[in-house]
Amino acid sequence: MRSRRVLIGFIAIIQSVLFLTHLLLYKTWTFSSTASDTHGALWIKMVLGLLSISFVVASILAFRYTNAVLRAFYRTAAVWMGLLSFLFIAAVFSWVIFGFARLAGLEINFHRTVELLFAAAVVAGLYGVFNASWTRITRTTVRLANLPATWHGRRAALISDLHLGHVRNGSFLRRMVANILKEEPDAIFIAGDLFDGTAIDAGRAAEPLSELTAPHGVYFVAGNHEQFRDDSKYLRAIAAAGVRVLDNEKVEVDGLQIIGVPYRNATRDGHLASALHDIHLDRDRASILLTHAPDHPAIAEAAGVSLQLSGHTHLGQFIPWSWITRRIYRQFVYGLSRIGKMQVFTSSGAGTWGPPLRLGSNPEIVMLEFQ
Repeated sequence: MRSRRVLIGFIAIIQSVLFLTHLLLYKTWTFSSTASDTHGALWIKMVLGLLSISFVVASILAFRYTNAVLRAFYRTAAVWMGLLSFLFIAAVFSWVIFGFARLAGLEINFHRTVELLFAAAVVAGLYGVFNASWTRITRTTVRLANLPATWHGRRAALISDLHLGHVRNGSFLRRMVANILKEEPDAIFIAGDLFDGTAIDAGRAAEPLSELTAPHGVYFVAGNHEQFRDDSKYLRAIAAAGVRVLDNEKVEVDGLQIIGVPYRNATRDGHLASALHDIHLDRDRASILLTHAPDHPAIAEAAGVSLQLSGHTHLGQFIPWSWITRRIYRQFVYGLSRIGKMQVFTSSGAGTWGPPLRLGSNPEIVMLEFQ
């Protein structure tokens, strides 16, 4: 009962913020410093009113149902949410420009300013939609102390955050599998959030994973979206496709220790340290920790891990969220970084959550070469 009240309160807060944001867009578009009326104000109110509730309604339905009509509705609402972020920034800048102009005693055409900034926002948003569907291959070399001789020169693919659900599904995963196989990696790591957590036929969506093979294995660790609730249906689907699901365990592959700690265990206080302690990591040999989020790298470093592979951040996906994400994760928000003796590689992910937009971040498959 308490969790339901918390959820209802959270939804109410989000919806209130969306109402206010849409109200700002309306007031910005219809404002006139000459007090003349703007034509079409009524239909603008109606359209913005419907758009303001679209994403919350679509999200609530998406967690319970899946069909072609709902998927189309969810995609439309999700794209609008992305455009809304850019339009909000454009509206704020419109008022800032207007304010400075008034203080300076200058006369400007406010509505023309709004038109130009809103048009730029829409263009930026549409480019973000295109960019989110253009997956890059990111290549990097990782030098690990005590790396077994057999692993020198070997390559591993890292992919995360595909978010299969109402926006992307099995066809998207099939394309990612094909791109990975072209690289002929020696091992493949999937760092969580393969699924979005919304209603989906998990087994059918995961079928393309059965084609994903590598000489030294394919490994998966659960992310927060698999673990919103019971993750068993997702993990069964992934395991049925032939992928090794790592759940607080270690496997030895030609002398390299590969460890997997799922999101739920890696983020709770003390649980990551406890999980790594129970795994009995050999500090004198190279190791790779696969965990979804780069939340507690200091704990992994203290346990003797050589390299941590994560995703989760999406590099913020697009402005302004990318600025916020950088402040939260700092040096670990993206790419290869170091803490003490341990290195961390955080991927920006291959898919998107919520708005299928990327601006200032690129979807990627990471190819790691070990030295």
